[in-house]
Amino acid sequence: MIYLDNNATTRLAPEVLAAMTDAWRLGPLNPASQHRGGQLGRRLLEEARDTLLACLGAQTRGLHPDRLVFTSGGTEANNWALAGLARAGQQVLVSAIEHPSVLAAATQLARLNFDVRSIPVDGAGVVRLDRLEELLTQRPTGLVAVMAANNETGVIQPIQRVVELAHRFGAAVHCDAVQWLGKLPLSFSEWGVDSMAVTAHKLHGPVGVGALCLRAGITPLPLLWGGFQEDGFRPGTVPLPLILGFAAACRLFTADVPERLRLLRDHLEDGLAQRWPIQVNGLAAPRLPHTANVALPGLDRQALLLAADRHQLCLSTGSACSSGSSERSPVLLAMGLTPELVDSSLRLSVARDTTLADVDAAIDILLQIASTLQP
Repeated sequence: MIYLDNNATTRLAPEVLAAMTDAWRLGPLNPASQHRGGQLGRRLLEEARDTLLACLGAQTRGLHPDRLVFTSGGTEANNWALAGLARAGQQVLVSAIEHPSVLAAATQLARLNFDVRSIPVDGAGVVRLDRLEELLTQRPTGLVAVMAANNETGVIQPIQRVVELAHRFGAAVHCDAVQWLGKLPLSFSEWGVDSMAVTAHKLHGPVGVGALCLRAGITPLPLLWGGFQEDGFRPGTVPLPLILGFAAACRLFTADVPERLRLLRDHLEDGLAQRWPIQVNGLAAPRLPHTANVALPGLDRQALLLAADRHQLCLSTGSACSSGSSERSPVLLAMGLTPELVDSSLRLSVARDTTLADVDAAIDILLQIASTLQP
């Protein structure tokens, strides 16, 4: 199998599996228990939290350190940020290219009579700061949600400039950094966002654990009730082995800038472009190094996907959270692509365990399929 769907999820790293296995071997450790086993669990939990805060570039010193609350993943973190930080009587601004977990949460807020408005993007898929400023001037704003980089195109957003604008008008900023973590250096403190969602399984960690990083003084309403765990923000027994796996993945995969990913991504795009008139969506903007979104004009994305699957090539046509749907990508439509180009677009994403041979085989398979499907 050639796996080029790493934006959906990644293979678990052996070192991460070892860290989780060691945790399970320690026995039943509930950090909320008062006995010796609980005390050990608490120590391991807080060590993992410190590791993650450091990997995220959060402020951990001083009287008012940033906080990190564990969740079940990026979707819960995004949902919690929108539901917990939206302010009654103030508008919520959400970029048009957000992940479905943000867009669906925003839709739910609208059903609850919040004034939710969309921030458009330009043809490269970058949020329009002029329109954001215009929206901020129109009425009081409680929350702005703009992702760090898009999960379908990899296009990087000007998050620090978004923060400058939003804070000038008194609005909090939530940032979905799920795809960014482990691909490029990240600094929660330097970005200045008020909350940030991350998850483990996008960087060779386990499925089922994520986190919401919160700037000092930011206190969202809880989504869940019934316990004191995670300072009462996220009650329920924490999945300690998964959290330790998350910390291990961050230690492994956030230490350097993965230039190798960029080389593999560029080799993939160049190899396709040399033999087929592709369009790289988002090419005009800075992008994450591992994501390629390409249109093969005249061909059908669903037919390409199914044929690729028969050749044991794994890729996608959009967000994993909507992969069961044949609807056109809202992200590409928001960028102004024609329906025909959207209908021919594929997302391919490499990872640290992707080889050059994998990429070359993928190029050959896709071009062979394209020749077969060509009208």
